[in-house]
Amino acid sequence: MTIRRACKADEESIRACAEDAYEKYISAIGKKPAPMIADFGLQISEGIVHVAENLRGEVDGFIVFFPRKDHMFLENVAVKGSAVGRGVGKRLMAFCEAEARRLDLGSIRLYTNEKMTENLAIYPHLGFSETDRREEEGFRRVFFEKVLE
Repeated sequence: MTIRRACKADEESIRACAEDAYEKYISAIGKKPAPMIADFGLQISEGIVHVAENLRGEVDGFIVFFPRKDHMFLENVAVKGSAVGRGVGKRLMAFCEAEARRLDLGSIRLYTNEKMTENLAIYPHLGFSETDRREEEGFRRVFFEKVLE
């Protein structure tokens, strides 16, 4: 698996991956989760999307992150269903953390929807602590932070 910056040609694969990864949450949330309606074309052009590409050159997952003043903000991470359980998500998260460290940022922050119960269990396992819960843009969000030492 290779992690690289996404290019315009990846947009369709990234969108398909997001649809595949987040579709199961539509009924619980009552609408498409925010990552399904993101402007991937804009994010790719901004250079904030990276893809995990398998040996066949297919996108198995992607991550969207960018630096803020003192932290890295992780906006989206998704793995397509056929690649779940192969360590793609962990590799993408480690890549984000390495970039945050390279930029000498003190932490990584993210949020997830409170209905995405799998995420609520995964993030603490990866060293994140819950910092807040609130409604934003019509979504009930749970905020996490991982302090980098």
